[in-house]
Amino acid sequence: MTIKPLIFDRSFEDLEHYFEQRGKPAYRARQLWEGLYQSLATSAIEITNLPLKLREGLETDFRFSAFQEQDQLQSRDGSTQKSLLKAHDGSLIEVVLMRYDRRRTACISTQVGCGMGCVFCATGQMGFIRNLSRGEIIEQVLRIERDLVEQDNHLTNVVVMGMGEPFHNYAETMAAIETLNDGRGFNFGARRFTISTVGLVPMIERFTEQNLQLNLAISLHAATQELRDQLLPINARYPLGELMHACRRHVRITKRRITFEWALIEGVNDTLEQAHALAELITGLNCHVNLIPLNPTGGYQGQQTRPEVVDQFLDVLHQQGISATVRVRRGVDIQAGCGQLATEHQNR
Repeated sequence: MTIKPLIFDRSFEDLEHYFEQRGKPAYRARQLWEGLYQSLATSAIEITNLPLKLREGLETDFRFSAFQEQDQLQSRDGSTQKSLLKAHDGSLIEVVLMRYDRRRTACISTQVGCGMGCVFCATGQMGFIRNLSRGEIIEQVLRIERDLVEQDNHLTNVVVMGMGEPFHNYAETMAAIETLNDGRGFNFGARRFTISTVGLVPMIERFTEQNLQLNLAISLHAATQELRDQLLPINARYPLGELMHACRRHVRITKRRITFEWALIEGVNDTLEQAHALAELITGLNCHVNLIPLNPTGGYQGQQTRPEVVDQFLDVLHQQGISATVRVRRGVDIQAGCGQLATEHQNR
């Protein structure tokens, strides 16, 4: 059976062309775009400023959703909501909403599985299955926004840190962000997006050349070549020195602060030696370090660092004048770490 194209995979120009081919005025594309991205319509029928026949034609020609929700979990403290979504081919992905005092952050996925193989990551333990399309990425954000609007609230931030390596699916990831940023529609500010990469140096360089206002985060996790080789296989291809050169160049060209993510693993990368090595590695760079107590997974034996050791690691960075904080752990009781819920369902 032929699967109809997903409406969110179409750019504004694509939709203008769609209407032009059918002899309809160009402004119909704007009405459809506003219906999708401002009114958050879930079907063409809901976009009532379009004529009924046009709406019926759109329903015939396009899908207005890529996913069916398979599961939704809420953390006990109400701060975190995790949704498991199933695509037409049976693929499972996750999207997470994290509620803070003033922020409402969506953590979205760009791939089914991941090919980077980071040893402590549940998604990495799945392996790479396929890339998501721009529309599948977009729909995750719109689903979260619809939920929030029902609660008289709105998204404030989007972090591209869910399942998958965003820069391994660069074109679709950036196309999705461009659509969500479009002032004619969803109009989500560029500085409210953060993209996280494990360190694909050529893509970091490409991203730098585009000189966008998007935030960049690097999943670093080790400050020496030997340890990073053990934790992140991609380090063998793009060594730490090359990665840091790309990071420094990014900050120099874009004038934007970069964030380094560091999952603290007991007895592995939480030592004072690693803390001092990290401080030396990033001294003088406009950056911030996010320390994240490990969210344990079934495929990795490592455990989260004890609170007193976290404090010692943080103190070393602060003593060296480096901006660093410990990320508040969210959704541990609902397996909110990327890939955990999908892996559990996949293994059933």
